[in-house]
Amino acid sequence: MKAFSIEELRRKAKRRLPRAVFDFIDGGAEDERTLRENRAAFERVRLTRRVLAGVAQVSTETTILGKPSRLPIAVAPTGAMGFGWRGGDVAVAKAAAAHGIPFSLSAAATASIERIAEQAQGRHWFQAYFFRDREYSFGLIERARRAGYDTLMVTVDLPVGGKRERDFRNDFGIPFRFTPRNVLDFATRPAWALDMLLRGVPRLENLAGMAARGASTRDLASSVGRDHDSSLDWELIRRVRDAWPGKLLLKGVVHPADAERAVASGCDGVIVSNHGGRQLDGEIASFDALPQVVRAIGGKASVLMDGGVRRGADVLKALARGAEAVMVGRATFYGVCAAGEAGARLALDILAEELARTMQLCGARRVAEIGPELLQG
Repeated sequence: MKAFSIEELRRKAKRRLPRAVFDFIDGGAEDERTLRENRAAFERVRLTRRVLAGVAQVSTETTILGKPSRLPIAVAPTGAMGFGWRGGDVAVAKAAAAHGIPFSLSAAATASIERIAEQAQGRHWFQAYFFRDREYSFGLIERARRAGYDTLMVTVDLPVGGKRERDFRNDFGIPFRFTPRNVLDFATRPAWALDMLLRGVPRLENLAGMAARGASTRDLASSVGRDHDSSLDWELIRRVRDAWPGKLLLKGVVHPADAERAVASGCDGVIVSNHGGRQLDGEIASFDALPQVVRAIGGKASVLMDGGVRRGADVLKALARGAEAVMVGRATFYGVCAAGEAGARLALDILAEELARTMQLCGARRVAEIGPELLQG
């Protein structure tokens, strides 16, 4: 398979998947203003370059949360990946390992915590949601600890689910609710539909135990956020800190005061993120929120950024604004949906090559040389 950009992988994924499944991956909340703004924020900022910098060789190697990484990139947690490509979670984890970068597993993944640890090498992070059954969430965290995950991220921007209107229009839920509209949609992609019919619909493996405790999987996931704990507060974060021995991140921070409080609560870092535009429509773009969070933390903890990264130049821009690394979710999701593990690897290949080329064109030989002087706007 050939593709020269993340957008080309997106188009290939769109051609392969039913509309409902693609829209679940691709869409945002309400009018999708935040979704669009995540891209527009990068496009507003221009690069300025230095010349005669001796860039015959550049290095994209860096450290993320104190450990080496071949790229200043980590794979963001993406739920329900197996609906786009069976075994997609493992495929993306393997692609991340091949590139020497961290892979984050969503609590709502279609692969279990243990299966990722057993079938994919590399550095594993676990993303925890807190459900109304808090002890079940703590049980997932303990499973991640036992499986050797070195970093825990708690997603804090989902007290309730965003209004994702594409899913409503497509009658999309997890598990699938078969209606005349979506059955016709699934039939337009017979290879995908036949696989689901013959091999069954993938399960949200980490949440299977919750169904056994009295909640159906439909109740857990068909309306995103329905079973999430909207009473989550800072006291619970302190309890998580006491329970988790590794690195702890809060994902979904855009306000500097929240970033400061995260550090005061014992977090090792924050991820500046608006959930890819899938929650609060009309809020600030992650890239625009990044500088104020960096200033608030003042080097006392790590700052990562998630949202809208589609080019290697976007990675450089985020680093120039003070991010330690970026997270990519849709980029590898598009890749795996287009062509499985090979597609996920290609997505990371594209970003890695573009980052190295942009560094050369800007006159930065190492990640440490990427700073605000390379940006205008």
